[in-house]
Amino acid sequence: MNPQTPARLTGSASMSFQNPVYVVSCASVVGKKEGEGPLGSKFDLVCEEPMFGEATWEAAESTMQKEAAALALGKAGLTPGDIRMTFAGDLLAQTTASSFGIAGMGIPFYGLFGACSTIGESLSLGAMSVAAGYGEHILCATSSHFASAEKQFRFPLGYANQRPKASTWTVTGSGAVVICKGDQKQGMAKITGITTGKIVDYGVKDTMNMGACMAPAAASVVAAHFKDFGTDPSEYDQIITGDLGMVGKDILIDILRSEGYDIADRYIDCGIEIYGRDAQAQAGGSGCGCSAVMLAGYVLKQLEIGEWKRVLFVPTGALLSVVSFNEGNSIPGIAHAVR
Repeated sequence: MNPQTPARLTGSASMSFQNPVYVVSCASVVGKKEGEGPLGSKFDLVCEEPMFGEATWEAAESTMQKEAAALALGKAGLTPGDIRMTFAGDLLAQTTASSFGIAGMGIPFYGLFGACSTIGESLSLGAMSVAAGYGEHILCATSSHFASAEKQFRFPLGYANQRPKASTWTVTGSGAVVICKGDQKQGMAKITGITTGKIVDYGVKDTMNMGACMAPAAASVVAAHFKDFGTDPSEYDQIITGDLGMVGKDILIDILRSEGYDIADRYIDCGIEIYGRDAQAQAGGSGCGCSAVMLAGYVLKQLEIGEWKRVLFVPTGALLSVVSFNEGNSIPGIAHAVR
């Protein structure tokens, strides 16, 4: 292999970066409920006012995402003009929050949709672009807002319906990460490989049980990652899924055990950690912002201080569409792994 090759295809679904891609800065912005959780002090900005000074929930989410991006750029000593391209997305139709948020910063923009796995998709595409020399600095970001998501996917907030125990609470939050080439002294952490997930559909149709929709997809990409890299759970200090919640977490552990991988002693889920065991969040947190703010507010900082040496970050997504659901279709799952 040519030592100058920036990346190498690994196994059936993975890529390893011969010259690691570095995370140079990150930022997290969350709402009041997230700020009151056990990790509230880890986030850069907690906004007590859910409208973020805007007239609509959608505009509030856009403002939140733009703020997270600006904070990440500021920490890196960069301006929007220093960013070659942005990979960003959200849960709303036609990536509304991103289109009116980060896109307004005037940076070349790719809008993404991977549901709650979008930060994994964003980091994967960004890392490939940096490794291939298509940009010195690339911005990766996602967001979600409890009220805008409920408005689109479930019930009007005024309906005040009861939520089953398997349901998750959409995180109001945005996480942004700046990645670049460089040396280890510059970065908080390095990305050495990715595994691209496949859409997995077990036929689940319950919109109030996203964990069951996503867990098979998470198991698929984690198992593929171990096979492609010839490794096992012991190589990682933590394996971190996006928002399977308490229901999906158990399903994931069971599926992986059936395939010969036991991750239970080194596995956490962002959706559970962000709210702790708060009964008001049912099975835990979800949304594009869930794993993004946990990555920017907690995971990367644990790597930066050396508390963890290596993690497998696996954001998970339920590809829920209002149209497909109303037509009686199931909810496919997707997950992407970043090493």
